[in-house]
Parts: sequence; C-alpha cells; structure tokens
Amino acid sequence: MLSISMRVHVIAFGILKQWLGPEPVEIELPDGATVGVLLERLHARLPQDAPEDVFRAIAIGVNAEFARAAQILHDGDEVGLLPPVSGGSQRPAGAAPAASSAPTTNALEESRAADSISVALTREAIDADKIVAAAKSGEDGAVVVFDGIVRNHSRGRRTLHLDYEAYEEMAARQMRELAAKARERFGVRAVTMIHRLGRLEIGETSVLIVVASAHRSAAFEACRWLIDTLKQTVPIWKRETFVDGAVWAPGEPFPDALVAKPAEAPHEA
Repeated sequence: MLSISMRVHVIAFGILKQWLGPEPVEIELPDGATVGVLLERLHARLPQDAPEDVFRAIAIGVNAEFARAAQILHDGDEVGLLPPVSGGSQRPAGAAPAASSAPTTNALEESRAADSISVALTREAIDADKIVAAAKSGEDGAVVVFDGIVRNHSRGRRTLHLDYEAYEEMAARQMRELAAKARERFGVRAVTMIHRLGRLEIGETSVLIVVASAHRSAAFEACRWLIDTLKQTVPIWKRETFVDGAVWAPGEPFPDALVAKPAEAPHEA
C-alpha cells in the first residue's frame, strides 16, 4: 500500500450534501491518487441509507475545472462534487442537447471584457431594464433577452421561494467561456449573463441573458443556446421550498463527456 502523503479539500454541492454533509472535508490520499480513487474513498464514507448509485451521474471539478476520473490529484487540490445542475429547461421534442463547452460577487460586480462579454453571480436583485438598456449599441439591429423568473408552482406543487447555490469560481468561469463561445459561434456583438444566488421570492429574476447583434436570427439562436447550455453544464443548483416541504430540483444529466466515471480510473494499489 502507498503511504498517505497528500490531502485534498472536498466540497459537496446540491443534493450531495444530504449524504456527505454540508461542510467541506479534508480527505487523505496516497500520492498519485486519481479522482476515481477519491470517489471510492468517499463512497465508503456514505451513510447506509445513501443510494448505491449516488455518484453515478455526477461531474467533478478540480480547482474549478471539469475533471475525469482518471485525473491525478495533488496535495491541496480543491475537488467539487457536482450533481446534475439546476435544470429547468424542457427541450422541445427532437431538439438537440446543448453542447458543452466563470470573479463572483455579493453585489452586482461584473466582469467586463474588451470584447463585450459581461458575466456575474449576484445576491442582489437583478435590474433587468437597466441591464438591457446598457447592452444596446448603435450598431445593433436586435437585442434578445431571456429573463428567467421564479414562478409560484413547480411539478403540481405551490412554491414559496427558491434558494440558489453555486460552485462560484467554476460557475463564473464557465459562464465567461459560454459567452465567448456564443460570440464566436453565432457572430453576435455582445453577451451579458447574470445569475442570482441565495434566497429568491416569487416573481424575482433568477437569470438574465442579453444578446446584442446586428441581426435578429443570430441573437435569437445565441440566446437560446446560452440558456440551454447554462442549465445543463454550469454548476448552479436550485432548492425549491413548497408549502409541504423542500427539495433540491432534479437537474438534467451532464453531457456524457463531463461525467466522472470511476471505472475509468485505476484502483488504488
């Protein structure tokens, strides 16, 4: 057996907190251990009532980057355990799944790039009208907006409020990458993406996406692609509180390329 020679910092998100606890933990591993070995160690720590397949469809973030099970870990690495994200997009029948491809804030601190990309995570109310007005430019022929709001019902139950949490560094990085990909893929001029965290009441904006472009077709396509992909790959989770209880919202599965499969990794010697 290899001797213990490193520690990694493990953070569980969303529904995984139910089985692994709400606080980050330090796990000791042999030098050269992989993500797969870590998952085996964590599986052995699960309570008896945890589902056998609790890690089956999760993704892993190592230092805020997606990682596969075969990736080798190093002393001091931060490992995020990511269940399927908040979801909420019911794609039309026959629609293709979204392609996979982010500094964060307590107020609305935005990361503005020279190429007209602006992303933020915020715990403040989102002023959609102000943000949409600021996104417009004389060279634009269209501005398309997705304004996701908290509704008062879900799956036949009356909703009281929502709580959003994120793997913040990774989520902000992923949002920036998606915005850059949208500009390149669809040829739009500017992208703004803002997502709320914390407690949200009925009628509040949870996510705002604004796409500005010379042509409406590109703006529509980019906006739809951005919200669908964000809802499938960006590590943000939603806890729904109903009149009769609270649950973590079931998310869409991660694209297969992002799922960490322990079988990919060699077992610990």
